Amino acid sequence: MRRSIPVLAAVAGLALTLSACGDGGATGTGTGTTAPTSAAPTLTGTLTMWVDETRIDSMKPIVEAFKEKTGVEVDLVQKISGDIRTDFVSQVPTGEGPDVIIGAHDWTGEFVNNGVVAPIELGDKASGFATSAVQAFTYDGQLYGVPYAIENIALVRNNDIVSDTKATTFDELVDEGKAAGTKYPVVIQQGDQGDAYHLYPLQTSFDAPIFKQDASGSYTNELGLGGENGEKFAQYLAKLGKDKVLSGSIDGDKAKNAFLKGETPYIVTGPWYTTEFTKAGLDISVLPVPSAGGSEAKPFVGVQGAFISAQSKNKLLANEFVVNYLTTEEVQTELYKSGGRLPALTAAADKVDDEVLKGFLAAGATGAPMPSIPEMGAMWAFWGTTQVQIINGQAKDPVAAWDKMVDNMQKAVDES
Repeated sequence: MRRSIPVLAAVAGLALTLSACGDGGATGTGTGTTAPTSAAPTLTGTLTMWVDETRIDSMKPIVEAFKEKTGVEVDLVQKISGDIRTDFVSQVPTGEGPDVIIGAHDWTGEFVNNGVVAPIELGDKASGFATSAVQAFTYDGQLYGVPYAIENIALVRNNDIVSDTKATTFDELVDEGKAAGTKYPVVIQQGDQGDAYHLYPLQTSFDAPIFKQDASGSYTNELGLGGENGEKFAQYLAKLGKDKVLSGSIDGDKAKNAFLKGETPYIVTGPWYTTEFTKAGLDISVLPVPSAGGSEAKPFVGVQGAFISAQSKNKLLANEFVVNYLTTEEVQTELYKSGGRLPALTAAADKVDDEVLKGFLAAGATGAPMPSIPEMGAMWAFWGTTQVQIINGQAKDPVAAWDKMVDNMQKAVDES
């Protein structure tokens, strides 16, 4: 469970530059681009926005400030996190639902395939965001969401056990961990079902991504983890299992507790655990995961953002809020302060003074957005199960096990 920071005082005096929208009115079908005019349009009306219980407190002061600046009321509707996505997909085609929905980037593929979100044009604003954040909301070469926060895993170090990390490869890191004399040189959670998410930085360092990306950054449904590179990674997993570096018996709680107890100097995890580490009085640093296969180790990046309904009757207002307001440094900074997630806007992220979050930002700067294509959902079971079988030695031939996994994944893609 990701933990959020308590909401700070209400936002006051957030800067907002109003500008005309390219679609020319609320009845257009696209969100349009922002076109400069001699005078800003007068905005009136009410905008409806859906937010789940994990994000609503962060959004309350933001919409209040938007009303102060524009006079536009934002009806903030709290939806249960388990229902918000499916309710949006089912209600938008009937003309119901909100104008704007706040959610995760990996909803994009489902939303686009169901025709429930409108394309978004950021124009020059796109260059102000982390590249991975923009790519996360891109589907078939078109942007469908505006990012406001990012999160990813990284290597977290207990500075009281190891004060300086000289390792440039994962094998060197393991050696440094062993030299520390702790129970574990490094912990990466797995569990009975495996955990491909936490192993992904190591896998990408072998140039074996789950799916390939096109020139625009959009994921295709072409698997990227097969062939020689994937097989080398499978052999490496077997080595880490044989050397007792990885184990299926170490799940998330056990990995976290091992780090809290000082049983390991290193853990690969996300910001949802580092709050507990600092509260426990640990002195920690956050570093990029070293490469195991020779290429850059790229973790999955999760991005939070805003979508505009394809059936919104208030596209002008929705565009103003999503494209021209949520993209400002002031708003992105306030969302970081209240929500505890790193801003997706580079200018806001550069001013974050939390060294732990800065470390996560650096570790995920060139990370891989979590695929939002529909085929992704069927991949996890094959992936994690095979990996943990290789790690535990149940798969006697790691290459054969990996190739069988890829074949099963391909069948699932073909049948989707």
